[in-house]
Formats: sequence, structure tokens, C-alpha cells
Amino acid sequence: MNSTGNIFELRKNLEPHKKAGKTIGLVPTMGNLHDGHMHLVRQSLEKNDYTVVSIFINPLQFNPNEDLETYPRTIKEDKEKLLACGCDFLFTPTTQDIYPETPYPHTQVKVPGLSDILCGLERPGHFEGVCTVVTKLLNIVSPDSAYFGLKDYQQYLIVKKMTKDLGIDTRIVGLEIIRDPNGLALSSRNNFLSDEEICKARQIYRSLKKAAERINHSGLKFQDIEKLAHQEIHDAGLTPEYFAICNSECLRSAAPEDPDLIILAAARIGSIRLIDNIRISLTSHKQLSSI
Repeated sequence: MNSTGNIFELRKNLEPHKKAGKTIGLVPTMGNLHDGHMHLVRQSLEKNDYTVVSIFINPLQFNPNEDLETYPRTIKEDKEKLLACGCDFLFTPTTQDIYPETPYPHTQVKVPGLSDILCGLERPGHFEGVCTVVTKLLNIVSPDSAYFGLKDYQQYLIVKKMTKDLGIDTRIVGLEIIRDPNGLALSSRNNFLSDEEICKARQIYRSLKKAAERINHSGLKFQDIEKLAHQEIHDAGLTPEYFAICNSECLRSAAPEDPDLIILAAARIGSIRLIDNIRISLTSHKQLSSI
């Protein structure tokens, strides 16, 4: 596995493969790799001739009161996992590599509308930071495809719209959420939770599934289902930020005639913020499983 943090060196190493017509896949990460990340890497390896994994903890997507300094950094273990699965290139830039002058102030990329709701309300500026660094990574690597986990579904839609609007010739691929045996969506932030808190956190997925059942079978209005789930999460000892039933294409509040929905939730356990979602089709009354 070729490993570098230097932009020029990475481009130089990729150039002959691109000239030979080989396909390049990119998996952007912030490290502390778990099975969810590795699922993205394996898919990229399967679908492309070469795969680049980037590890960069992007300061622009953290608000001042968030966990930038304490975000888990496990580069040695991450390299071992990537070597074991056959990753071709690891890109580990420093903050100075990505933001040569300073991250603040810096030119930023914003997708209006989609960035201003749900997580965008709770984390102002977060998606501008995401879009800015993803644009930089796509510019540096120029991949044929880039892979994102659908746990961050809003992020996936935003990045997909951004690449379309800016004419970036990279296919954005969303892959399903990887969960633990009891349904908790895998996340680097799960490392901060105690065993007791892990048990509480599983309520998020239980409430998402229960909401899907209520949509399909109870006849309740969407707003009433949201309120019930919000209360369930609160009663389990979490602090819910939102629980929303939305159109899966644009994230507006769902209407009864929408064929495909996504149910999204965000909640905190202490200072740790967790998100999750499931998608359902009202035409088939099934949970959707792929994009």
C-alpha cells in the first residue's frame, strides 16, 4: 500500500494508472476505521482497479463546542486494517496540506437548502466544512467513484447535489448502514460510550423501526408518529434533537402521497451525538435496502 500525505506525490502516483484507463475509487474518512468504513473500502476495491482511502480530520466541519481535539485518532490500527484488505493508496494529509494558509477564513462550498435543515440546524456550518473538504479531495484524486455511508444520509444527498451542480465528474455511491448485532449503527463516536450508554443508544434504531411499522400499519399521521418516537427516545435516557419523516429525495417533510420515505433521527447521550435513519417504500410497504 502506497501511503503519503503529500498532494503532489499522490497525484504523481495515480497519473500513470489514469493514463492507462484504470478506474479509481475514493473512500474519504476521518480515520478510526470500523466495519462500516471497511465495507466502503471493500466495495471500492471490488468495483475499481485502484482505491484511495483518505484519512483527514477536517477542522472546518467541527463547531467550536464539538469534539475536534478528542476525536479518536488511530492511524496505526487504521493502516493495518487497510493493508489487510488490500487498499492501494492511503492519503493522510495534514491540516496545512489541505489548508495551506489557514482554515479560517477559507473559501467554502455551500449547498443551500439541503444544508440548512435537520443536522444543518443543529450544527451550523458543518455541511459547508464537509462540502469544502470533499470538493478538495475530489479535485486532488479525480476519482471515477467516491463512496459514502448512508448513516449520514443528509450528507450523501448534499454531496451528490454538490457534484452535480459543480459539474464534478465523479459518481457518488451511497452504501448501506453497517450495524452491530443489536442494531446500533456503527460510528467512531460509539467508542466514547459506556456499556450502559450503548444499551440506551440502541433505542434510536428501535424507534426508527417502530415508526416504520406505524407508518405502514397504524394509520397515524406522520407528525404524531414523530412525536411518539421523540418521546420514546427521551424516555430511554437520551436527549433527542430531531426525529423526522421525510421525502427521501429532497428531505422535505413527508406527504401522504410520497412513495419513498426516509426516517431520520439525531440524539445525544451526554456530549456524544448519534444519528441514524431507515428508508421505506410506501408502494411496496418494504424497508429500502440499497441506493
